[in-house]
Amino acid sequence: MNATALFAKTPPFKLFFLASIPGAISMLASALYQTFDGIFVGHFAGATAFAAINLAMPFVIINFSLADLIGVGSSVPISIALGKKQEQEANNLFTCACLMIVGTGIIIGALLFAAAPLLIQLMGAQGEFADLAVQYIRVYAISSPVTTIVFAMDNFLRICGRIRTSMFLNIFMSVLSAVLEFLFLGVFRWGVWAAALATCAGMFITALLAVVPFFMGKNLLHFCRPRFSVGMIRQIIACGSPNFLNNIAGRITSILLNAILVRMGGETAVSVYGVLMYTDGFIQPLLYGMCDSLQPAVGYNWGAGKISRVRAIEKCCFIASGIISLLAVVVILLFPGQITGLFMADASAEVMALSIGALQLFAITYITRWFSFATQSYMLAIEKPLPASIISVSTALVFPVLLIGVLWPLGLTGIWLNFAGTALLAAILSAVILLKLRGELFQPDHT
Repeated sequence: MNATALFAKTPPFKLFFLASIPGAISMLASALYQTFDGIFVGHFAGATAFAAINLAMPFVIINFSLADLIGVGSSVPISIALGKKQEQEANNLFTCACLMIVGTGIIIGALLFAAAPLLIQLMGAQGEFADLAVQYIRVYAISSPVTTIVFAMDNFLRICGRIRTSMFLNIFMSVLSAVLEFLFLGVFRWGVWAAALATCAGMFITALLAVVPFFMGKNLLHFCRPRFSVGMIRQIIACGSPNFLNNIAGRITSILLNAILVRMGGETAVSVYGVLMYTDGFIQPLLYGMCDSLQPAVGYNWGAGKISRVRAIEKCCFIASGIISLLAVVVILLFPGQITGLFMADASAEVMALSIGALQLFAITYITRWFSFATQSYMLAIEKPLPASIISVSTALVFPVLLIGVLWPLGLTGIWLNFAGTALLAAILSAVILLKLRGELFQPDHT
């Protein structure tokens, strides 16, 4: 469907399903692959390799954080510019963003490759545990220049109204990566580095397929002669800061938690934390897929001055996020043993009991987590990076670190309760922000 007609004329309830269902399916495919990634590594490479990739994962995500900053940071002003009928400005933002992502991929990848051994050593890992983590990080670092753009292209396709194309490419990437990983680990019996190689290969091939329509001029957005400016770069950084800060702050928190877990319970505690993160990696992408897929429509209508339409779209987003989160609570509480078994098939009775207890406490997180997630997405879509950043940093770093100190006497139980406590505090903060902005959010449409 033509992007303008889709965003401006489709009834909000219908638009929600047209945009959010493909977005949720895309993220579900990604989440399924992440789940299989953990299963393949745990079953084919062993417990030490599984712990190693969980130790390395925060650094891998940091590798993508700057690309995500630029991709998300450019998507918001691009959508708003299109709503204002400023097509030339939108194309320039798109072109400059793509060049910036490739450039940062080269720089960050090189730094991460060189620093990987020191970073893992500082985490307290030694021997084979440390070696496997370094191998995993370095594959992502080498591939960084040609893989980090894939998620930005996904955003740009949705802005152009090519929602189903985005969905099919995400499914293709997940299936291809899973097949390659099974082949590399299960058939060829290569090391843990091959798990990273499979993912990077899938991302690279998908990025190539995604960028072709833009070069051929078949999309609403197209490449043009780039015109960089300080104001444009500042705008991209401001709009991308919430996601960037969330990635960085969240990874700092993960690194801190991993370091504490290594000292509290060794590889076992890190592995249980990995089970929690893989579980979250299945649920959070569904929320992200719904909210993120609606951002182009929200931004377009905000730029066009259709405030009531923005509210109607966001109402659907909040309700759906709450329903998915509450369903997640039920599933985790009913099947903690089965979830643990997916990633640690040979877990002892003691490890199984530890993981089940952690999952039961972790499930409480989703009673309130959805509210701050949807609010942050809302603020970002209407180009309000400051409140979005406040929610982001508080959720990813401030509240978790604060609660580490408060819950420290509880030991590992305090770590597992940290997530639920953080979600509750973030929901309260989000409610305060929405109340303070209610005058602007409920203003009449601009004619």
